[in-house]
Amino acid sequence: MAEPRPLDISTRAVTVGRPAAEPDAPLNVPVVLASTYGAGGEAEYGRYANPSWTAFEDALGDLEGGRCLAFASGMAAIAAVLDLLPAGARVVAPRHSYTGTIAQLRDSAARGRLVLELVDITDSAAVVAATADAAMLWIESPTNPALEVADLATVVPAAKAAGAIVVVDNTFATPLLQRPLEAGADIVVHSVTKYLAGHSDVLMGAVVVADRSHHDALLSTRGLRGAIPAPLEAFLALRGLRTLPVRLERAQATAQALLPRLEAHPVVEEVRYPGFGGIVSIVLADAAIADDFVARVRLWRHATSLGGVESTLERRRRWPAEAPTIPEGLVRLSVGLEHPDDLWADLDAALTKAARPA
Repeated sequence: MAEPRPLDISTRAVTVGRPAAEPDAPLNVPVVLASTYGAGGEAEYGRYANPSWTAFEDALGDLEGGRCLAFASGMAAIAAVLDLLPAGARVVAPRHSYTGTIAQLRDSAARGRLVLELVDITDSAAVVAATADAAMLWIESPTNPALEVADLATVVPAAKAAGAIVVVDNTFATPLLQRPLEAGADIVVHSVTKYLAGHSDVLMGAVVVADRSHHDALLSTRGLRGAIPAPLEAFLALRGLRTLPVRLERAQATAQALLPRLEAHPVVEEVRYPGFGGIVSIVLADAAIADDFVARVRLWRHATSLGGVESTLERRRRWPAEAPTIPEGLVRLSVGLEHPDDLWADLDAALTKAARPA
């Protein structure tokens, strides 16, 4: 008898992490509000385990192809991963990364916790050279907000051969578009707040690892530091994950429909798109025009987060911590689920008025 065909990843996003199919059993793991469990089991106390976390971890771990641990936020997940390093370890990271990641790395470097080297993640030769004596290569691909893509097939094996732990922030791509563990990475990090949860109502992070020893070390760190997600957040994140395939497909299709219109618009000087996903960055002439543009949109929302069902945009250099090599007029667009023509009409009107203010 032939083996059954493996389930597609979109099907697994819907099915993994559900309770057993039994009469009168709920289809979803409920929100378990418990701080204390009966003695003698694996949980014991609410800082160590919760069924609502486990269901989410089972689902995301399956999609990424590893063991998953949920954290209170993406920043908590990043901190836990950096805790794997010994004092004074050298870390190589992209010069264009999420500002929270860079801030945490720089803070650790300032306190002598690690040595940091920032690189152009698209220059594979430079990345390989930098990792020759590094303890960790931190990759963000696509980068936020420059949308640069790393050559994982080149830099991951080289860093591994040099003995570095390879971490990939997969927040923008999600496991539907990129699975770094299959490329040889050791650890994947997510801001669950973004595409995975997808509704701008959850603050949560996650780490997925290939190696059991990394899992056990991160599990210990999470329990000791108390960087745990609330049960309701885990429940909502899993509910969001169930619709990720259809949400991401729609957002990507709309982003790609907007690209030629943005490229043809006389006010837009540059359009950046990694070739996949729902994030687009445009570069306008200067900060003043960009600020006027984001103030004039009506359907798009001016907000700093991304990956939700609603379309958002932001001039990233409004944050002082953003890299100085990011253009002042760069505006990051997170494409949501609204109709493409409505989104374009709003962009077009705002761009035109920003270039020719009354």
